Amino acid sequence: MELHQKKVLVVGLARTGVALCRFLTAQGARVTVTDQAPPQALKEARREIAGLGVTEALGTGLKKKTPWRGSDLIILSPGVPPELDWLKEARQVGVPVWGELELAGHFLEKPLIAVSGTNGKTTTITLVGEFLQASGRNPLVGGNIGTPAISLLSRQRQANCLVLEVSSFQLDTAPSFHPQAAALLNITPDHLDRYPSLAAYAASKANLFRNQGGSDLKVLNADDPALAALDTGPGRVYHFSSSRPLTRGAWLANGSLHVRLTGAAAERFPLAGIRLSGRHNLENVMASLLLSLDAGASPEACRRVLADFRGLPHRLEFVAEFERVEFYDDSKGTNVGAVAVSLGHFSKPVILIAGGRDKDSDFSLLSPAIQERVKALVLLGETRERLAQTWKDLAPICLVNSMAEAVRRAYNLARPGEVVLLSPACASFDMFKDYAHRGETFQKLVQEMRHAKGS
Repeated sequence: MELHQKKVLVVGLARTGVALCRFLTAQGARVTVTDQAPPQALKEARREIAGLGVTEALGTGLKKKTPWRGSDLIILSPGVPPELDWLKEARQVGVPVWGELELAGHFLEKPLIAVSGTNGKTTTITLVGEFLQASGRNPLVGGNIGTPAISLLSRQRQANCLVLEVSSFQLDTAPSFHPQAAALLNITPDHLDRYPSLAAYAASKANLFRNQGGSDLKVLNADDPALAALDTGPGRVYHFSSSRPLTRGAWLANGSLHVRLTGAAAERFPLAGIRLSGRHNLENVMASLLLSLDAGASPEACRRVLADFRGLPHRLEFVAEFERVEFYDDSKGTNVGAVAVSLGHFSKPVILIAGGRDKDSDFSLLSPAIQERVKALVLLGETRERLAQTWKDLAPICLVNSMAEAVRRAYNLARPGEVVLLSPACASFDMFKDYAHRGETFQKLVQEMRHAKGS
């Protein structure tokens, strides 16, 4: 694809926007970047693109303009809604509007493994990368959370393949995206502030497979009814299941994960040799094994990785125990499905810290899990009143104004043998930079309390 002297508009100046500016200017494109945030709020990103010759069009005054005029191509950062009126106008006059993933796809030279789903994506791509690395391969791992795909391209000559986490937002603006192997882990309600229905969200996720052909691989969760209709079309299919044995694919039975690929003997991965716990994590492991073994990973190398892999931060991460109260950080639990899974991990009474920015979720879906598992609710953020109304008859409720107050109130409510769990069911952007910032704040406050108690 020729970009030299093309006029390209980059929309969004966060991490992906910076990466796009670097890539496009290196290709000789004439780049303008726009973001509705005021220039002073983008100081760090602006420093990173300084000297590249990028024209900036920043701030709210942009709404009164038509920044697409004169552009040959518009590239969106993830999270920028492609339905914005001025983007529709650009399409109507023939200006292509792509996402970063679509642009990267035009420059890919190596096989691509992609993973999507509501929950478990980052854990799964991390495991695939580690399985392949331990098997003597050289994968590049990144995508939606981590290094943008466009930033990996400069290193692809030395790699065997790329392993990408892919969001529904990215798939919406990547019409020609074509992974040679792809896994869809699960679909539960999420991002319904962006999609008109769960069916529309699921259809967006299904776009992961739309360009696959006869030799490509599709990996699906056999236990997720939302994925049943996707077992069609060209290509090879492997399923994984944590509830029943399969003749081919991956399944959980008799204290082991079993994996059988077409034309290969079955491999056993005993649970005693896997550090990750919880049924959701075992499903992530099965998907990772199917993708990796199909790509040539060694079963023995995979066993070595599983014996050491402890999981990723802010995903049901143990933080501390003092006065026999356990504290867990599940800040990545930004939707109701993730919180339900996390609550199901505990048999002890839970004091749940929840709340944040709403994604138009149906919080009533969590009511059975809260009634069964939760001793008390500590609610904060923009959704606290709505959550309190939805869950008012299920457990005692405390409304708080800060994470510091949430940790303090949760600790005071907990008794020996109980659990304090941060699993918000909401986005973090009302009070924090991102979910990691929220989790780090929680962990810091817990450790400060532990030290203050002399534990």
